[in-house]
Amino acid sequence: MKLNQDTIRKMAKDQERLDGRDLKEFREIEVETDYIHETAEGSAKVSIGKTQVVVGIKIGVESPYSDRPDEGTIVTNAELAPMAAREYESGPPQEEGVELARVVDRGIRESEAVDLEELCIEPGEKVMTVFIDVHVLNDDGNLIDASSLGAMAALKTGYIPVYDEEEDTLVRGEKDRDIPIDTEPVTVTGHKIGEEIFWDVTGEEEDARDARLTVSINEKGNVVAMQKGETEPFSQDEINQIIEEAESQTQDLREILDNAAEE
Repeated sequence: MKLNQDTIRKMAKDQERLDGRDLKEFREIEVETDYIHETAEGSAKVSIGKTQVVVGIKIGVESPYSDRPDEGTIVTNAELAPMAAREYESGPPQEEGVELARVVDRGIRESEAVDLEELCIEPGEKVMTVFIDVHVLNDDGNLIDASSLGAMAALKTGYIPVYDEEEDTLVRGEKDRDIPIDTEPVTVTGHKIGEEIFWDVTGEEEDARDARLTVSINEKGNVVAMQKGETEPFSQDEINQIIEEAESQTQDLREILDNAAEE
């Protein structure tokens, strides 16, 4: 075990952190929308402390799934390049990237945030696909919350381009309408280190954690998705504690999201 991991676990017993924050306290959060205004149909850059991610939205035209002929689709990808952290490698998607994309996607998909029927062009023939691409610029922990916040900021401020029926193509740069958003989930993650629950962990704290539980909550306060990670279990009391605190944490992040979308 690395020196700091041992220290983090010892300090957790006294509910203390290396950087002096309260266990529930987030680092400074900044959200900048329309970050890639030339080529994306929606985008946002999110910083939580030293962690930085950029999320871009692209709209494509594809054939629908046979069991959902009148619904568009969502595809979420996450890119963890070596520039973001020393342990990342170039090449095919790594396990961490696949997991990050899965959790971000789940919060959006399970909440039915996007009205997929509004993305249908011709039932059974053509629908629009919303591609959500997460690019990690720097990983100092809590990528899930940063990426999920970026995805919702990009969707909320993104747009559907004009579809040219004669040319059967999207006219890039020409807005037809907003992306049809039905609900706005906000995602936060509680991290178990020893017997304590931490929020907004740094990279060093992630290395010392035993388990994590990600919770997505909509604007009505309903839990719309959950995802557990790591090998150690949570007790029922710990899960209840995380869900209760997640409601408060998501209210703070929702205010940041709303303010960023209005700028």
